[in-house]
Amino acid sequence: MRTENAVAPKTIYLKDYTPAPYNAAQVNLSFNLLPGKTIVTSEVKYVKNSAGVSNDLVLDGEDQTILSVALNGQPFDGYTVADGQMTIVNPGNEFTLTIVGEIDPAANTALEGLYQSQGNYCTQCEAEGFRRITYYQDRPDVLSVFTVRIEADAKLYPVLLSNGNLQEEGGLPDGRHFRVWHDPFPKPCYLFALVAGDLERVADTFTTLSGRKVDLHIYVRAGDEKQCGHAMESLKKSMKWDEEVY
Repeated sequence: MRTENAVAPKTIYLKDYTPAPYNAAQVNLSFNLLPGKTIVTSEVKYVKNSAGVSNDLVLDGEDQTILSVALNGQPFDGYTVADGQMTIVNPGNEFTLTIVGEIDPAANTALEGLYQSQGNYCTQCEAEGFRRITYYQDRPDVLSVFTVRIEADAKLYPVLLSNGNLQEEGGLPDGRHFRVWHDPFPKPCYLFALVAGDLERVADTFTTLSGRKVDLHIYVRAGDEKQCGHAMESLKKSMKWDEEVY
């Protein structure tokens, strides 16, 4: 099922706010970066929000092809898609929803969600770009812990980055490789980030007030390394300020 990107914007008023009907306890994302397409697998554990006023799960999604949907590991077709939303009526109090979709980052001229720029993969999810990656409750009051697996051609995309800490990496057949990132801090989906490309690393360190040395890395296109001095100093100053104030 293909969803179109022509979803008319609508005004959202604070007076109409209601809590999300479900909390996302855990989000596992898998990105298979392929020529002309990217296959995204989203596995989310949902738990009913006691403050929610609805029993239905409503997910936002745009400009993607749904390849399969599974509920608790079983194929599932009891959903509807209309006006940029997937709706599942009363799915239960706790369940795992797996959605496999196909997107085309190279053709994504909206520059929201996952797109390609000068051959590199980038993301822009603030404010509502995550819905162009996969179906999800794309709203700032839904926080979750993300684990992200990225697979790509090792020669074309030697650098694979996402939020959090690197958990696992390795080689794959046919000259491909993967990395797994885990962010232990719950965050809204608009803070999700992914970068894949042939990039250079500018490295430095920061020493905390407790004496712990922290590695700092900035990734840039080859030839732009000398332009990172201000960014690195700003990063270190912000970390110093954060420690001193908080």
